[in-house]
Amino acid sequence: MKTPPPILEISNLRIQRDRTAILNDLSWRVERGQHWVMLGANGSGKTSLLSALTGYLMPTSGEINLLGQRYGEFDWRELRKHVGLVSSSVRQRMADTEPALDSIVSGKYAMIDFWGRPSRREVVAAKKILRQIECAHLAARPWGVLSQGERQRILIGRALMARPRLLILDEPCAGLDPAAREHFLQFLQRLGSQKNSPTLVLVTHHVEEIMPVFSHLLVLKNGRVLASGEKSGALSSKNLSAAFGARMHLRRTGNRYGLKAGGQSRTLM
Repeated sequence: MKTPPPILEISNLRIQRDRTAILNDLSWRVERGQHWVMLGANGSGKTSLLSALTGYLMPTSGEINLLGQRYGEFDWRELRKHVGLVSSSVRQRMADTEPALDSIVSGKYAMIDFWGRPSRREVVAAKKILRQIECAHLAARPWGVLSQGERQRILIGRALMARPRLLILDEPCAGLDPAAREHFLQFLQRLGSQKNSPTLVLVTHHVEEIMPVFSHLLVLKNGRVLASGEKSGALSSKNLSAAFGARMHLRRTGNRYGLKAGGQSRTLM
């Protein structure tokens, strides 16, 4: 029986602009059934890597393979449909008057401010996703009156409408208050634990947001891979200190993490 290809495989990726190497000799492999956290300080290369994965930043050299298809040999616009992205750039462009149900449907067409009329099949599919993201009660509620946490869930539902194999969450907790953040993180835990969940990649600065469902960790520094692999080995005080350029002490309480830096501690209880 033929082994299916990995969800994502990046080999010796380099992105250079003028004389500056933004990403340098970066390799990363994501297998089916894994959920990853991408961690790094500002300027570590996280945003550039996401732009390369979604086809908006052209590699200088190296290879990117998504679902066994190589960037440059296949229509990346089609391959990109298998990658869901939840980011602040999408959140800021949503129309205030658009009902949550229509926002979900719009994900099928990668359209902001959906102006069409959903088909009966699309409405049924969108309602199913609303139940999946625990937002069935928000179907008719306009975007403009949703809370930040509700908006993040709707954006995830919007991405799921296209049935992606890979779902990238780019700092989804930014702007959430502590209670809303914890509720959202618990939701991510349930989502990633569902059967047939897409592979999740959580991009963050904060170890407090690493839920048990995330099995692997990619740590970036200065456009290179500092550490990559199973969370139990890659998530360490040593790696975090190197990543953030300061002395860090990782603490674990149960299945959650806290970080102490510069004499001050950040923990999520």
